[in-house]
Amino acid sequence: MPTVELTKDNFDEQLTNNDFVLIDFWAGWCGPCRQFAPVYEQASDQHSDIVFAKVDTEDQQELAASFDITSIPTLMVVRDRTVIYNQAGALPADALENLISQARELDMDEVRKDIARRQANGEAE
Repeated sequence: MPTVELTKDNFDEQLTNNDFVLIDFWAGWCGPCRQFAPVYEQASDQHSDIVFAKVDTEDQQELAASFDITSIPTLMVVRDRTVIYNQAGALPADALENLISQARELDMDEVRKDIARRQANGEAE
């Protein structure tokens, strides 16, 4: 499945209408971003049930700033409109596959309960 280019105009719609989204925050001038791009594209071809999206941090500075993106590439995994992974750095193919497998296995009901518990206790997410 081809990657989806996210903008501030379609971001909410994509995350609302899709249960499992990977987001690559990148820029054209970024060497590690260019190295990660084929790995990301290959994974998108192998996982047609997941939306693979990209945010060009140069064109979408407001969107990148809203997520405090300070280093690129940054990969974010969103399930059921909940960010479950957000980390800078390009991943090799096997690590990306491992991340996807772990994200698939998460019990999102338990994740939501944990977030609610942390918020009730005043802990950072």
